[in-house]
Amino acid sequence: MAHSNCPDPIAVLGAGSWGTALAIQLARNGIEVLLWGRNADEMARMAADRCNTRYLPDIGLPEKLSPVADLAQTLATAADVLVVVPSHAFRQTLTQIAPLLKPGSRVAWATKGLEPGSRKLLHQVARETLGEGYPAAVISGPTFAKEVARGLPTAVTVASTDPHTAEHFAACLHGGTFRAYTASDVVGVELGGACKNVLAIAAGIADGLGYGANTRAALITRGLAELMRLGAPLGGHPETFMGLAGLGDLVLTCTDDQSRNRRVGLALGQGKSLEEAIASIGQAVEGVKSAPEVFALAREIGVEMPITEQVYRVLYEGETAREAVAALLHREQKAETD
Repeated sequence: MAHSNCPDPIAVLGAGSWGTALAIQLARNGIEVLLWGRNADEMARMAADRCNTRYLPDIGLPEKLSPVADLAQTLATAADVLVVVPSHAFRQTLTQIAPLLKPGSRVAWATKGLEPGSRKLLHQVARETLGEGYPAAVISGPTFAKEVARGLPTAVTVASTDPHTAEHFAACLHGGTFRAYTASDVVGVELGGACKNVLAIAAGIADGLGYGANTRAALITRGLAELMRLGAPLGGHPETFMGLAGLGDLVLTCTDDQSRNRRVGLALGQGKSLEEAIASIGQAVEGVKSAPEVFALAREIGVEMPITEQVYRVLYEGETAREAVAALLHREQKAETD
């Protein structure tokens, strides 16, 4: 039977690990899910195998989940849309779906990051591409795709300026071992998702250099201070940064080796080049793309983000991991709350 709060089919756009995991969660809740991916051969294979062998090889797809490759047909069938593509493909995907959306459709995204090149938050990109006509929400929090797909207990934040839209998507996702909380602070939730990947690279670098648990804890805490400093002038709320989409996601991404961003940092700390580090992971590493955007945004609004700045210098200016740490350690002594 269909989920009483979400009787209509939902389209999930993006069949990577995270899109597939969210599609599995929705389908487990009894919702008809159309999981769309741009590669028709891969989607046909996924439909035949009943498994995303590339990203989640040991997890079967629930019966209510249909892998599809025809975008127009998918959006003609689905009532609501959940976009789960990498940040660099976000604008292009929304531009593609804009003429296909049904009147009254709601759009949510679980993409994390700023738009490469423009430094825009994703809700700004959504407004530019879709206009004001579609209620929108963002989903974020401490979530590794594999754990969500396996049904391990997980909690997320669903934020929208429209409480009904936040409630709707939260109700669709909430169930079993998955908790969805609602919020209104879209800016704070999006900033948390963009900044934590950059800070996880820093934590990985420190661990790769063998600097230990004290260093990691200090980096996470000072990283949170950077996130809050950036968020305040942009309108993010302190309680969001202390919540699931802020501190929760930051701790997850900085401390566990399932994090691709952390693994890139580890490789850099161990002396590998950025190319070698990325090649060893074989999937998109959002923090590498986010670092220049977050650093430029901080500069633009006159906010100091020393950890983010050093990550940027290591990734893009040829600074070594040891030089980056030295630069942080040699900053002048000051009050913690400055």
